[in-house]
Amino acid sequence: MSQRQIILDTETTGIRFEDGHRLIEIGCVEMINRKLTGQYFHCYVNPERDIDAGAVAIHGITRDFLLDKPLFLKIAKDFIDFVDGAELIIHNAPFDVGFLNNELTLTQQKYRNLEQYCKIIDTLPMARRMHAGQRNSLDALCKRYGIDNSKRDLHGALLDANLLAQVYLAMTGGQGSFFDALGGNQNTDRQEANKQIDNSKVYNIAVYKVSNEEAAAHEEYLSMLKKGGKCLWQED
Repeated sequence: MSQRQIILDTETTGIRFEDGHRLIEIGCVEMINRKLTGQYFHCYVNPERDIDAGAVAIHGITRDFLLDKPLFLKIAKDFIDFVDGAELIIHNAPFDVGFLNNELTLTQQKYRNLEQYCKIIDTLPMARRMHAGQRNSLDALCKRYGIDNSKRDLHGALLDANLLAQVYLAMTGGQGSFFDALGGNQNTDRQEANKQIDNSKVYNIAVYKVSNEEAAAHEEYLSMLKKGGKCLWQED
């Protein structure tokens, strides 16, 4: 049976939906059996409110840009249809899921919470377990795993979903479809950049010889795992 996973990211008008902040962008890419299919869902949303200056500094999306974009109510069904039954992979899932559930509630339609449509995997606590005491932002993880995020001058939901897909594959074994996040000129505008994302390319995974220090750290990590039970990697 094939495993369908959706890697998801959002952008918002501010930090807390409890304070009235709204969703303004959704980006999702589809992966089946650890292979990116090229299928994606991407939409900007008119929040019908101002956007915090601090949020604009992060993602660069302005209220003027969103004035002609659909309300969430208009895209809710298409979004649910795309993710329904899939396993959602999100970095810091409570943030995105909280905003999405809030938007689903505000439609005043019979939508359920996202958790009732999908199983959700949060890559942030996963990264914190694997890299305790280190920075585990998406940028930090891209650097750690050698993933090119040079086009990420500003956050963007579809771009970040593509980057997270690569990070997730690297964190969970590294076997799968890798891709260029963006092609073309680095100054390409947001909408043109989204069109240039290519999920179809497949790359061989580079293999690097670990240092003595890295090997020792790995053995220490395995020993920690073994304390919690059986560790297959240390069996003779």
